[in-house]
Amino acid sequence: MIWLTWRQFRTQAVAVSAALAAFAILLLVTGPHLVTLARQSGFGTCQSNCATAAGTFLNTLGTTLPYHLVYLLGAALIILLPAVIGLFWGAPLIARELESGSFRLAWNQSVTRERWLAVKLGILGLASMALAGLLSLALGWWASPIDHAAGLGSAAGFENRFFPALFGARGITPIGYAAFAFTLGVLVGLIIRRTVPAMAVTLAIFAVVQIAMPLWIRPHLITPVRSTAALTASTIQGLETNPGGTQIGNVFAAAPSLPGAWIYSNQATTASGSTTLGAMPQACQVGPGGPKGGGFQGCADALAQMNLKQVVTYQPADRYWTFQWLELGIFLTVAILLAWACFWWVRRRLC
Repeated sequence: MIWLTWRQFRTQAVAVSAALAAFAILLLVTGPHLVTLARQSGFGTCQSNCATAAGTFLNTLGTTLPYHLVYLLGAALIILLPAVIGLFWGAPLIARELESGSFRLAWNQSVTRERWLAVKLGILGLASMALAGLLSLALGWWASPIDHAAGLGSAAGFENRFFPALFGARGITPIGYAAFAFTLGVLVGLIIRRTVPAMAVTLAIFAVVQIAMPLWIRPHLITPVRSTAALTASTIQGLETNPGGTQIGNVFAAAPSLPGAWIYSNQATTASGSTTLGAMPQACQVGPGGPKGGGFQGCADALAQMNLKQVVTYQPADRYWTFQWLELGIFLTVAILLAWACFWWVRRRLC
């Protein structure tokens, strides 16, 4: 059974492995010079107050080929790899044999249907998890200076590790995504019994899950931290009014220094916690030359005298790996349930 399973899927396995091996070679070639650029920018040797050096390093990478391209390509590959596994490994695994009727030949031999399914799920499932894990490990090694810098500074095209699209392309979560996508494809193929429709349904379900997880599930896995501080004139960066211009809509303030944190919201409230901030101060009302009473600084001083509070809701940077393990556990649990459903379907519904 092991040899037969390899014979059936060696083309897909070799194609995916070759593509990932080529990308791994690219990482090995460019990785050492990336570390050199970090040192030359001052970030690689910085010990404290490294936000400026981190920004310089990231801005340098943004204009230096091919590092920004490799960074984006790596994230895209890891995000797409589970979908490719689900489509081209999982969905056709059983659906193709059901469609052609070859599964009956296997069952008429000494191989039971449970063993037939277990070998296929075990070999290709573990292979898909291993590929996703190795690619994530390689990209994490290569991008470690960038990820560290993005947690301290900012630059266009380089995001914090908590960024939704980037979170699933780092650490251990790609292993869970690959296991989920593979078992999902197998179960859909078992139910539909047609390869192409099974691939389409697998892709649709996986895409919905990939959107739902970062937007609606991940933010609620751990209760966020709320930080409250007095809103001062020096932290105020802008002001939004209601359509009538007589009430304060929102006060934009600089976020406190939270390196690597996932910030949910940064909001101004009254001392009682209300988000209705009250009437517009005279100094902030627009006059012929801009805000009355001394320009924007006068407006900021007037807002600071209203005793407003700055409420920041966020996840600390040290919770990153907790989120990684939680998400891996969720997807592995779902993958196990999907695998169990495959065995149930083979025993009870497949004739």
